[in-house]
Amino acid sequence: MSTFALLVLVLLGLAFVLSTLAYLAYRHPAARGPIVVGIATVAAMAAIVIPIAVR
Repeated sequence: MSTFALLVLVLLGLAFVLSTLAYLAYRHPAARGPIVVGIATVAAMAAIVIPIAVR
């Protein structure tokens, strides 16, 4: 798999996860606490994108 294709897949995954978390925070305000954990997870996934992009 090429680097570009891998990067696109990871970025699409990040966009999907962020949009899902935003929807949940809007529709279910009580879930905002656990969503912070989800955002931290997305930040960790974004840390994976940097080495892929540099490669």
